[in-house]
Formats: sequence, C-alpha cells, structure tokens
Amino acid sequence: MARKRGQVGSAGRFGARYGRVARRRVADIEDEMRDDHECPDCGADRVERQGTGVWECADCGYAFTGGAYMPETPAGKTVGRSIRAALGEEAGDEA
Repeated sequence: MARKRGQVGSAGRFGARYGRVARRRVADIEDEMRDDHECPDCGADRVERQGTGVWECADCGYAFTGGAYMPETPAGKTVGRSIRAALGEEAGDEA
C-alpha cells in the first residue's frame, strides 16, 4: 500500500506531468495571485481576482484592470514610475 504523503498544492492537478520546475512556478504564481492585495482606491487589503485581468475590492467595490495574475505587473510599476517622474519634471519646469 502506498504511503500517505503531504498534501499537494494548486499544481498538484498536473500530476507527474510538465516537470518539477514548471509545476513549482505555477504554484508560486497562483499563491501570489491569491495573496492579499491593496486596493488603489481605498487602500484596504481586500482586492480579489474576478477574471483574467479584472480585479475588484471586496471592501469598497472598486473594480479595475491589471495583470492576469497580479493587480499590478512589474512592467506596469515601471511605467507608473516613469509617468510620475515625467509629470514631476514638467511641474518643476513650469514653476
């Protein structure tokens, strides 16, 4: 009889297929997706994924689009910083 092992994670649905690294990456991404995320409107840690790229705050009901697995992607953070820097420079030039 087989020994009882620990519980499988979200990538356990793949069984022995696709390799250990790919399954671990999927599990890490899905764990991160289910973490608490901060609402950009009210600041509460109650943002939940509604669908692919659609996120909604359970506290205030604010719905917004973001990444497929994260409300804000690394590329989105970079673009946001660039925009804020450009707007900051423009405000400094006008004064």
